[in-house]
Amino acid sequence: MEKKVLVHLICGLLLSVVLSSVCVVKGDDPYKFYTWTVTYGTISPLGVPQQVILINGQFPGPSLELVTNDNIILNLINKLDQPFLLTWNGVKQRKNSWQDGVFGTNCPIPPNTNFTYKFQSKDQIGSFTYFPSLQFHKAAGGFGALNIYQRPRIPIPYPYPDGDFTLLIGDWYKTNHKALQATLDSGKTLPFPDGILINGQPTTTFTGDQGKTYKFRVSNVGLSTSFNFRIQGHKMKLIEVEGSHTMQNEYDSLDVHVGQSVAVLVTLNQAPKDYYIVASTRFTKTVLTSSSVLHYSNSHTPVSGPLPAGPTYQIHWSMLQARTYRWNLTANAARPNPQGSYHYGRVPITKTIVLENSAPLVNGKQRFAVNRVSYVNPDTPLKLADHFNIPGVFSVDSIQILPSEGPATVASSVVPLSLHDFIEVVFQNNENIMQSWHLDGYDFWVVGYGSGQWTEAKRNTYNLVDALTRHTAQVYPKSWTSILVSLDNQGMWNLRSAIWERQYLGQQLYMRVWNSVHSLANEYDIPSNVLLCGKAVGRHP
Repeated sequence: MEKKVLVHLICGLLLSVVLSSVCVVKGDDPYKFYTWTVTYGTISPLGVPQQVILINGQFPGPSLELVTNDNIILNLINKLDQPFLLTWNGVKQRKNSWQDGVFGTNCPIPPNTNFTYKFQSKDQIGSFTYFPSLQFHKAAGGFGALNIYQRPRIPIPYPYPDGDFTLLIGDWYKTNHKALQATLDSGKTLPFPDGILINGQPTTTFTGDQGKTYKFRVSNVGLSTSFNFRIQGHKMKLIEVEGSHTMQNEYDSLDVHVGQSVAVLVTLNQAPKDYYIVASTRFTKTVLTSSSVLHYSNSHTPVSGPLPAGPTYQIHWSMLQARTYRWNLTANAARPNPQGSYHYGRVPITKTIVLENSAPLVNGKQRFAVNRVSYVNPDTPLKLADHFNIPGVFSVDSIQILPSEGPATVASSVVPLSLHDFIEVVFQNNENIMQSWHLDGYDFWVVGYGSGQWTEAKRNTYNLVDALTRHTAQVYPKSWTSILVSLDNQGMWNLRSAIWERQYLGQQLYMRVWNSVHSLANEYDIPSNVLLCGKAVGRHP
């Protein structure tokens, strides 16, 4: 009898050990490994043969299909004739600006060499993108989708769709990217784009079954122009904006600005035929349009009739639409707690930064500036200079945090900020052109849009209850946009114009989010495979 009891006890202990081991294994965050080779190729996206950038022979590049908290090990082999970097547009890179993929944080990957990115899709669900950050490579391709799905036991606030379509939409030039860069280097601005591509083509077809509901992930991967997106005869239910679950309002069309991503549900509830999918430029004198096809699988009728009309040149219409985007406070994000459990509207603001864009001439050449400073890349990435205490690379006094009068200068602009500050950033746009601003490593609450000049009294118009968090915010002509940012991510982070010629010619800066205590709880150590360049050459990681 005692032997039987002993056997049962041993078996129970073994079972307990096995089960606990299984639980530990299931609790680990999985690793995903990729090898990407970057090359040139020749295709004709607008009917004219031109050189583009391919990743593993694809244009656009392969989609990164991830699950929340996946660890990504991505070996990138550069076969171009120029240095190259990819940046992960919207991925928060928690405590890890070492992997951000911009020149302020990373040395470029030289031709015929490789670099392995190591980062985690930490606590995010949503639709994002990646693209090249150096030179003017973005005008040649190298971009792709980065979609992060929920973990199996994390619910999403809508029924699982019957399919998932990714649409990478953006303006495009027939001109070689090196020629476009040479135009900017000569002090001139770029001409108007030649067309719009959807997934690298002027037209494509998306097929679904009548009666079923599909998710459409729509991203603006272009260089300069906003677009309006619509589907003939179908309503679109907005469900997600750059990682935030939204109140599920229905729209006939949506404005999507440069660098932004949205996700909508579309139910194929119309007669079985084919319908136009349309993207057309917004706020431009010349309107470019690209049309694709939504094909019902039981359709025998091709698309017909005029293209569905979009909104006219109405800034007010677009601003009103932007204000209808609201956070779903009852829905969880990547964790079970509600998105609105952090009451951002009740947190005291520790610092206000007002950033005014301008288009000055510097030494007779066209530049773009923020608070009269046009950013120039130093020879050494700012992050490396900060880590190794290399003098003379940048100064934290290089840019003021409020606009002022005077001539424009050039500098490697860095704004000093403290970890755990809660800041207000106002983008003031006094130009008669659409702006779009992106902050690496963070999402932020877009609390206000308004026409004219921002003043402190405008805070009375802020949405302090259910504003969206996102990573890219539009600023309308002769208008302002306000965001609130919780500085919970230590590092050197790029705040830039998503209008790429403006970014290239100086409309950007870096935020140094710093804490004097060295701790892995605040920021990861310098990676062992870090590339060294400029004044950092020969230093030991």
